Amino acid sequence: MKIFAVGMNYLEHNKELHNSLYIQEEPVIFTKADSALLTRGRPFFIPDFTQRCDYETELVVRICRLGRSIPQRFAHRYYDAVTVGIDFTARDVQERLRAKGLPWEICKGFDGSATIGRFVAKESLGKDIQDLSFHLNINGTTVQSGHTADMIHTVDEIVSYVSRFFTLKTGDLIFTGTPAGVGPVHIDDHLEGWLEEDKVLEFNVK
Repeated sequence: MKIFAVGMNYLEHNKELHNSLYIQEEPVIFTKADSALLTRGRPFFIPDFTQRCDYETELVVRICRLGRSIPQRFAHRYYDAVTVGIDFTARDVQERLRAKGLPWEICKGFDGSATIGRFVAKESLGKDIQDLSFHLNINGTTVQSGHTADMIHTVDEIVSYVSRFFTLKTGDLIFTGTPAGVGPVHIDDHLEGWLEEDKVLEFNVK
């Protein structure tokens, strides 16, 4: 099982990071280790190597068949379910690595950094995947919300692009990018992720 993620896929999030509405011509892809996966509402433990661990709420798609070099027009056939996930980021570590021009997988792919909720079958959504809203509540307050129509690169474009470089297999996951509003989590925070009006994710921070 492979975990892929997309960086800088919402304009307003790019603005909050770079102070500009920065558009990548191609999706920015990075990977997370399989040990990053956190499921079934298990708690997230803030690593001891970071002083600021940020939540990044994202739509996550689940790959349902083997595929390589998938044409974009057929990409919708290769995922069958979606959920809300959190791409946890050790922000201070990321900034330090970026300043040195070094790879930053350790700030994104560490154990437990890919939290996902309950999957919802694509066919049951009742609307196009590029017309979905999602949001994150922390301790009962909405802190981040997004809509897939605001993606720079669509889900189908991302699936097609990733498959040019990696063979996609059943069970692989793709985090599709985060909208604006990222921020730090703290011990004892209670997180709830919503897909449309359906709560699909709930866990505590330790």
